[in-house]
Amino acid sequence: MADRPPEPTATSPLTKPRDETQTRRVPPYHVVLANDDDHSMEFVVDVLRKVLGVALERALQLMLEAHETGRAVIWTGPREVAELKAEQVETFHEIRKPGDTDFGPLTCTIEPAPGA
Repeated sequence: MADRPPEPTATSPLTKPRDETQTRRVPPYHVVLANDDDHSMEFVVDVLRKVLGVALERALQLMLEAHETGRAVIWTGPREVAELKAEQVETFHEIRKPGDTDFGPLTCTIEPAPGA
């Protein structure tokens, strides 16, 4: 029985495990809709409903906030999604008859959310 190989032994790892794990948080960004005097209120509400998927009442609140204060935060989340939402808002153009006047897109920007 002396011809048996020795049993393997466990060695200690080279790195120490962390006592506390930290979750890395993605800083949020706001999508901000600016007020303008060119687009109709109905057009703005329609765009908000299509892009954000919000109810008519919420779209009306956001539109009125932009109209009365000059701007409204319409969405908050990760930067990549905020960029997408702003781009989606800007793809809609209001065209009115007669003369098919194109009023262009709504003005929409993104900015870091406070405290981020």
